[in-house]
Amino acid sequence: MTEKEPKILVVEDDASLNDAYKTILLSAGYDTRTAFNGKEALKLAKESQPDIIFLDLRMPVLDGIGFLRAYKPKTDHPDVKIIVFSNYDMQQEVDEAYELGAERYVLKAWASPKELIKIVKDTMANDQE
Repeated sequence: MTEKEPKILVVEDDASLNDAYKTILLSAGYDTRTAFNGKEALKLAKESQPDIIFLDLRMPVLDGIGFLRAYKPKTDHPDVKIIVFSNYDMQQEVDEAYELGAERYVLKAWASPKELIKIVKDTMANDQE
């Protein structure tokens, strides 16, 4: 039996980062969609039913915390792995993201875009255990 490749949603308002993450994930063979704010992400998450969501916190229209409140990963989407990928390390936001269902919190400044592949593989491996 082969593992299914995860469907990934990248939610990032910085266009150059959004493109870089999408290019890297697509080149690794992952079905990848992108959104530029939490409102777009809610629509895409409903349509594409991703396995993993890389979520920025500071975005226009609807920020990452607002997305988590509306998406309700703990109750409505328990199988979706939310990885907050942000440049902000404010403990209150980190705590709130975890309370709302984020599985992991990664500082973008400390992770190269190529580390996304490792994060995806680690997340899927943990899901298989």
